[in-house]
Amino acid sequence: MVYIFDLDGTLLDTLADLAVSANYALRENGFPERSVEEVRRFVGNGVRKLIERAVPSGTPYDEVEKTLATFKCHYTEHNLDTTKPYPGIVSMLKRLKDDGCQVAVVSNKFDAATKALCAHFFSGLVDVAIGESEKIRKKPAPDTVFEAMRILQAEPRQCVYVGDSDVDIETARNAGIPCISVLWGFRDKQFLIEHGATRFAVAPRDVISS
Repeated sequence: MVYIFDLDGTLLDTLADLAVSANYALRENGFPERSVEEVRRFVGNGVRKLIERAVPSGTPYDEVEKTLATFKCHYTEHNLDTTKPYPGIVSMLKRLKDDGCQVAVVSNKFDAATKALCAHFFSGLVDVAIGESEKIRKKPAPDTVFEAMRILQAEPRQCVYVGDSDVDIETARNAGIPCISVLWGFRDKQFLIEHGATRFAVAPRDVISS
C-alpha cells in the first residue's frame, strides 16, 4: 500500500511560521498585516497564491513578486521556529513503514522547503517528497501524485491520498485515487463535506484503519 500525504495541515502544523513570514513580507513591503485566521484561509494553493491573497486587491504584479521573494527568504530561514508534527503523526508513519507501506509527500509548498522539512522531521519515514516547482504542475493537478507513483512504481489501485483541504480532495479525484480527509488541519469537517469529502480521520491513527 502507498500512502500519499499532503504536508501543511496534514503532517506538519506550519500555520504560525507561515503567518509570521507572510506578515514580515507584508510589513517590509508596506502592506497591512493579516491575522493568523486569514492566513489559514489563504494557504493550500502554494506560496504565490498565499501572497496574492494576502496583499491588497489590485496590487501591481511587480510588488506581488517582491513581496513573494521577501516571504521566501524569511520563511527559508524561519520555517522551523514553531513548526512541528501534529501529535501522533510520527508514530503513525512508523507504523505504516513497519507494516511495509510506502510513504510519499506531495505539497504545494515550494520544493526546497518540502524536501527540507521532510528530511528534518521524518528522516527514514518518507520515501519521496515533492513540492511546487516550475517543472511540474501543482495541486489540484494530479501531476505530483503521478510523479510520486512513478518513483515508487505504484499503481493507482495501490494508493490512497491523505490531506486536510478542498485542494487535496480535488487532487485525489483528479488522480483517480481515494482520499482520507484529516480533521486536525486547516479546514473543518463541514467545509470538507461541502467540498466532497467522504472519508475522515479524527486522529492520525485513524489513517491506518480508514
